[in-house]
Amino acid sequence: MLFAFDCDGVLVDSEIIAAEVDSKLLSEAGFKISPAEVTQRFAGLTSGAINDIVEKEIGRSLPADFLERQKEQLDNRLARDLKAVPGVEALLDKIDGPLCICSNSSSERLTLELNKVQLLDRFRPYIFSAVEVGDKQPKPAPNVYTYAAREFGIAAREMVVLEDSIFGVAAAKAAGARVIGFTGGRHTWPGHADLLIEAGAETVVHRFNDLPQIAEALMAWEGME
Repeated sequence: MLFAFDCDGVLVDSEIIAAEVDSKLLSEAGFKISPAEVTQRFAGLTSGAINDIVEKEIGRSLPADFLERQKEQLDNRLARDLKAVPGVEALLDKIDGPLCICSNSSSERLTLELNKVQLLDRFRPYIFSAVEVGDKQPKPAPNVYTYAAREFGIAAREMVVLEDSIFGVAAAKAAGARVIGFTGGRHTWPGHADLLIEAGAETVVHRFNDLPQIAEALMAWEGME
């Protein structure tokens, strides 16, 4: 069994930071949105995808340097404020088997984040950026999960994926993996778990401590719908 983790909002508590940065910059650009609304609408998407959605809704382009400023401000905030999601190190100590990261973030961003919380050596070299591997399609495309399965020489059904976003759940589900939703990050909100189930998660956990036992049960029940 391969454990595949999303990074942002699962291993590191970055989604709340990203939401604050995006809320500020988008509001300044004329798209008024709160951090909570950013999280609920856009968590799990790439910055480019968010940019495209906003431009379509407002009927005009965002400033030419918007993505550059967003990256700079977010990188600065992450380098200063990022923390691991509580309990992640204890969880990794319990897992006796292969694991990897499958993320929409770039390798550069993932290295920054994982170095900051001292998790990089727990996963490398198996840290996969959806926009850099396979067909380079980000979630909700299944690309990064099908790529990870090929790298480990397994069927996707032998992967247990932990995801906090509906787009990530959809990606893992489309790849054929077993998917567990996660609501233990600071960005979670009422109704979050229900949305993850609707997107295809087989169950949802709020605490890392519950994951190994649930994952073993899922694999034991292989083939049951």
